[in-house]
Amino acid sequence: MSFTQHDPSRVIRAPRGTKLTAKSWATEAPLRMLMNNLDPEVAERPEDLVVYGGTGRAARSWEAYDAIIKTLTDLEEDETLLIQSGKPVGVFRTNKWAPRVLIANSNLVGDWATWPEFRKLEAEGLMMYGQMTAGSWIYIGTQGILQGTYETFAAIGAKRFGGTLANTLTLTGGCGGMGGAQPLAVTLNGGAVLIVDVSEERLRRRESKRYLDEVELDLDAALAKVAAAKNEGRALSVGYVGNAAEVFPELLRRQKAGTVAFDIITDQTSAHDPLSYLPVEYTLEQWDTEAKADADGFTKKAQASMAAHVEAMVGFQDIGAEVFDYGNSIRDEARQGGYNRAFEFPGFVPAYIRPLFCEGLGPFRWVALSGDPEDIRVTDEALKELFPENEHLHRWLNAAQEHVEFEGLPARICWLGYGDRAKAGVLFNKLVAEGKVSAPIVIGRDHLDSGSVASPYRETEAMKDGSDAIADWPLLNALTATSSGATWVSIHHGGGVGIGRSIHAGQVSVADGSELAAAKLQALLTNDPGMGVIRHVDAGYERAIEVAHERGVRIPMSE
Repeated sequence: MSFTQHDPSRVIRAPRGTKLTAKSWATEAPLRMLMNNLDPEVAERPEDLVVYGGTGRAARSWEAYDAIIKTLTDLEEDETLLIQSGKPVGVFRTNKWAPRVLIANSNLVGDWATWPEFRKLEAEGLMMYGQMTAGSWIYIGTQGILQGTYETFAAIGAKRFGGTLANTLTLTGGCGGMGGAQPLAVTLNGGAVLIVDVSEERLRRRESKRYLDEVELDLDAALAKVAAAKNEGRALSVGYVGNAAEVFPELLRRQKAGTVAFDIITDQTSAHDPLSYLPVEYTLEQWDTEAKADADGFTKKAQASMAAHVEAMVGFQDIGAEVFDYGNSIRDEARQGGYNRAFEFPGFVPAYIRPLFCEGLGPFRWVALSGDPEDIRVTDEALKELFPENEHLHRWLNAAQEHVEFEGLPARICWLGYGDRAKAGVLFNKLVAEGKVSAPIVIGRDHLDSGSVASPYRETEAMKDGSDAIADWPLLNALTATSSGATWVSIHHGGGVGIGRSIHAGQVSVADGSELAAAKLQALLTNDPGMGVIRHVDAGYERAIEVAHERGVRIPMSE
């Protein structure tokens, strides 16, 4: 069978309003969210079905996409659609509590879990790369990672700079769908930031949505602007068009010479996939052709460039900067490129985020299926009333209302912990039931969560008990979500860090105002973050043990 992955004539936009195109909101929701993932406002390359992350697709082919949409339109409330790496492969009669869609993307048996094997199968039309929220239909544009990025930079401010990033300067790379959250996250914490990307188009796109303040093509001019902002304690983000593998070493040279002063260094280029990282030997125009012509040779060149990139990052750490890996596996790629000090700076989870994970804290995102931004305003205000003492949440929601422009269907994200997510979900369902929002609300999360990932270079790096690579946890997470009333559930391999390096699970639910939805939301949004608590209890984290005891999470061998 021949599959079409490039079709510039296809322009997808999810339906709005209260009129169903499917048989129920439980099937209308995944239909609209799949379409929303491919909205040109949301996806990086929608004509190729690529949502973000280099090659993260929403469906394997346009033929598969059309079949998914048709099936969701006809699916009954007690049927379940199965998706294998972006292709619909079956429908079974289940029950109303079962998910309407079950998704598995990019999963390979251990010895075969390599990029060459994956690419071979992908070229044969047998698989696709689902990233995290691309192939699970809950990507909401750059906002989706914004609060997590905000929380990370806030933690750096608290750890090192007196609780704020004012009068600091950050250097980072990668301004695509995920990395594009970085400049706004830094400025919301009061800092100045220079972000480097090889693509002016990507930088301009982030600028147009106010994630980035301005774009500069001259390095000296860019540095003058961010240095002035740092000295004045003024928040400012500037994007510079260049290759980080060349720019980072040059800026390290200048810092050693005393002409610039960066305080924080990180990176979020698409380093997880070497074919999505541009080697210094090639221009932007040569990228796609050269990657396709010689994947192995391109990979070696990309890894060599990443080695230079990471060597510069280590150099900044050697002279006192705060340096961290932001979860794109660039350290291991640099190691493979011949740099033996690549792991001398930590990943962001063990450095800043793990204490939050111990409390089941993590991303909680929701989408207004109506398409009406007013529904998000109503939910924002309702959350403030629900959690009147949570000043951090209030500050975040106020900042998001002021600074975040919606991409595709209006959406919001915040971080909530064990117990609070269930309260929020039940509240949203009540808002639908009472007509305070005009249509049902979809509730989901990133796969990057407290108990949903096994990823030794990111979420589970440096676990206290050495259990970094144990993948039972995300599988248990998916099974728990399936048995707790999720509307759709996904298990993916490789998202964020690349083939062979992670297993992760996602879940999405629908608040449609019904009593059944309320029961499902109560169960799902209690048990899902509960996985984060028990995972960290099992690894021996004292805070997780305290949370389990305080909030009544049962741990059989602790009773």
